[in-house]
Amino acid sequence: MSLHNRIDKRVLKEIIANDPTQRKTLSFYKYFKIDDTQAYRDRLYRDWEALGCMGRIYLANEGINAQMSVPLDNWNEWVEYLSTDSNLTNVPLKIAVEDDSKSFYKLKIKVRSKILADGLDDSTFNPWNTGRHLSAKEMNEAIAQGAIVIDMRNHYESEVGHFEGAIKPDADTFRQELKMVEEMLEGKEDEKVVMYCTGGIRCEKASAYFKHKGFKDVNQLRGGIIEYAHQVQESNLENKYIGKNFVFDERLGERISDEVIAQCHQCGEPCDNHTNCANVECHLLFIQCDACKAKYEECCSDECNDIIHLPEEAQRERRKGKQLHGDARNVFKKGRFNGRADGSISKVPSVDQMST
Repeated sequence: MSLHNRIDKRVLKEIIANDPTQRKTLSFYKYFKIDDTQAYRDRLYRDWEALGCMGRIYLANEGINAQMSVPLDNWNEWVEYLSTDSNLTNVPLKIAVEDDSKSFYKLKIKVRSKILADGLDDSTFNPWNTGRHLSAKEMNEAIAQGAIVIDMRNHYESEVGHFEGAIKPDADTFRQELKMVEEMLEGKEDEKVVMYCTGGIRCEKASAYFKHKGFKDVNQLRGGIIEYAHQVQESNLENKYIGKNFVFDERLGERISDEVIAQCHQCGEPCDNHTNCANVECHLLFIQCDACKAKYEECCSDECNDIIHLPEEAQRERRKGKQLHGDARNVFKKGRFNGRADGSISKVPSVDQMST
């Protein structure tokens, strides 16, 4: 059998849109040693594809970073599979807060040099010496006590949702944010610092790094925003998170609270729904309200709207020789580039890798 999916993604998206299969969306990560990453990758692809799993999984010699969609009919069999793999036994699974069963349209497993693009040299510090993991209750207490709360996600994630009083660096990537946060916290080495991200993996590395840098009281939210939302609901706790949690799949977000704290990047109306520009050549990630979605036909500008109406052959010709974004994200940088008067977006590309 083929160990890659070669079907055009537009076809796959149409298939999943009409597929009645109920699925469970989840994410997980684990640091462990993999000697032969390619062989491990091929085994996972063969076995998980047979179970109908979809998702985006990164492997490296240091471990696994996975975001997946598993058919409910095969859920127990997939969980049993994890238990037979000594590397993945009892790995914490972060189950999606909201799920439409359409989060992924194919299975993609890639081998990389690291499971998280952080730009750090792990040989210069102990990446296993992480911060203290806080429960949702402890997170709320830390916020109430005035701890320094740091959002370790990118600007387009914190724009639609964040914890009360959190510091939200205007960063394009996690690699960039680590240095920005280090500068922001200079002189605060003795204060209590609490970090959070989507599912916890970024804070695992960040908390270890800042402990290495001399910070005495470093903490991280256990399981990230996803686990926090579940604990808040299960334990009837006060929800200190405002807005949406951005996710790196087709959903692009799951609601944690009813507040809408962002604005449409084209007209400025309250909105927190991300979309990708319908022009494949652009594929910009930006916030777009329903009215602008209809007006621009899911495009970020009049120019892109014109392009999507060209014959498909002409569109392919335009894309020849151009580097498309693939797994990277071309994102609207609201902090530095604003919409034009005609509602279109002045954009400069910035990219990021999958995170949780």
